[in-house]
Amino acid sequence: MSNYGIHEAPPNTVVADNDDLARRLDLHTIKDAAKADEAEHTATLWDAFRVHKKAIFWSMALSGALIMEGYDVVVIGSFYEQPSFLKRFGQQTDKGLVIPAEWQSGLGNGSSAGGILGLLLNGWAADRYGPKIVMMIAIVALTGFIFLSVFATSLPMLVVAEVLCGIPWGIFQTLTTAYASEVCPIQLRGYLTAYVNLCWGVGILLSSGVVKATLNIDSDWSWRLPFVVQWVWVIPLFLIVWFAPPSPWWLVRNNRPEDAEKAILRLTNPDYFTPEDAKNAVAMMQHTTELEKQASEGTTYIDCFRKTDARRTEIVMMVFAMQLLSGENLIGQGVQFLVQAGISTQLAFDLNMVLNAQFIIGTIVSWGLIYCFGRRTLYTVGMGTMAVVLVVIGGLGFMSSISATYAIGSLLIALNFIYNATLGPLCYTIIGEMSSTRLRQKSIVLSRIAYQIMNIICGIIVPRMLSPTSWNWGPKSGLFWAGSAGLSTIYCLLRLPESKGRSYGELDLLFENKVPAWRFKSTKVDQFGVHHIVQEGADEEKKETAQPVQHIE
Repeated sequence: MSNYGIHEAPPNTVVADNDDLARRLDLHTIKDAAKADEAEHTATLWDAFRVHKKAIFWSMALSGALIMEGYDVVVIGSFYEQPSFLKRFGQQTDKGLVIPAEWQSGLGNGSSAGGILGLLLNGWAADRYGPKIVMMIAIVALTGFIFLSVFATSLPMLVVAEVLCGIPWGIFQTLTTAYASEVCPIQLRGYLTAYVNLCWGVGILLSSGVVKATLNIDSDWSWRLPFVVQWVWVIPLFLIVWFAPPSPWWLVRNNRPEDAEKAILRLTNPDYFTPEDAKNAVAMMQHTTELEKQASEGTTYIDCFRKTDARRTEIVMMVFAMQLLSGENLIGQGVQFLVQAGISTQLAFDLNMVLNAQFIIGTIVSWGLIYCFGRRTLYTVGMGTMAVVLVVIGGLGFMSSISATYAIGSLLIALNFIYNATLGPLCYTIIGEMSSTRLRQKSIVLSRIAYQIMNIICGIIVPRMLSPTSWNWGPKSGLFWAGSAGLSTIYCLLRLPESKGRSYGELDLLFENKVPAWRFKSTKVDQFGVHHIVQEGADEEKKETAQPVQHIE
């Protein structure tokens, strides 16, 4: 059997049930899969870059769809104090025209509610019809939904528009991360999935500039133009999706290996990657797919919570929810504390622009960190740092001096950078790698839903924590979020595995063998190895007792 890629593995190595795989797959397919696996593991970062330059381009281009979502995050919230918006939608009070708190909540959470609907829809539709078709339909739908935002005549109409726009944005959230994790090799996965965080930052930065540029327009177009700008992305994004190669993993899962080979050739450099290499890559995808079918045949949402996939789903949902449990909602208030300390309005705006730019700067810094450290290390250290600094901020909240307020604002701005260099970008890398390939779309959907639910909860409690007329915790709320971040750090130590440098097949075996999270990095895995070799032509198979998995520290 060693002639077909299956070989004797050391007893302290985790292996697959290759005897069963040999019955499921052609033995030449297993041999080709082993070749592709070895080639991917031995390639350097430079090798991966020059071979997969086209994949990098298409992944980054598709991730640009999230610029639209990041753009909307700031746009709708910036209108609550805008004179033209208040003139159209505000309600008269003793303090003048205002947007009632319940409508602010509805507008702020509308896109999140729509996003949950879009996520659930995408998890089913993308597997059935393909990510490309679903994304193109979502873009067309978004084009129509933007009309409602631009020409809204009442707050209910604007809330409906936000909910409807949230549906395609929810679809974008899943498809872009899944595509980046599927078209790039091991060496590039971390960078391209983390790039999603940068796209959010670009959208937020753009919206800040557009809102400021339209502020002095004395008509409804002052708030309509920022919505109109969203149409700028529609045609370029539709063309990008139209011409982008489909995910070869999706094609393999749908029994289209020839089309998968063609897609891989479109994603690679023909000077360094031959049709034979593409055939081997498809064989590796087939091998991994069959490996996952050994653990679970189903591909429904229910299957995400069965057997080994339950642990993987728990991890991706917690990783995304911990984005907010880290105190991320509080660290965005740094400039507000500096305003209370007496800085000028212009300086406050400039600092807000710096905060928004940290999505971009932090993600670029994270690329260097990803090269040097593992996902588990960076995410855990980032979360632990957040917890410690938030304790300091909470303690300073008991002091009423101007210098303490300056210190709080400065620490929150610094913490924003730490977040965007660790937790922010690493989240997308982890959720793209932890889920099984057959359930990836649905796992990412569930993780993002966990985030959206937590975002709605935070949207309710954080304003109350900071409001002088409600709980009035102010910076003391840092102690609450320090506790939350501290518990999240403990979770990371106990449950978050290391996925750096692992192929999807290797991760499948580590989860199936229930390897503890802190031993993922040190455990040896050989997905083409066996603990006994069956001699061809033998009258009887030699039966050996299964050897226990040992972990190399």
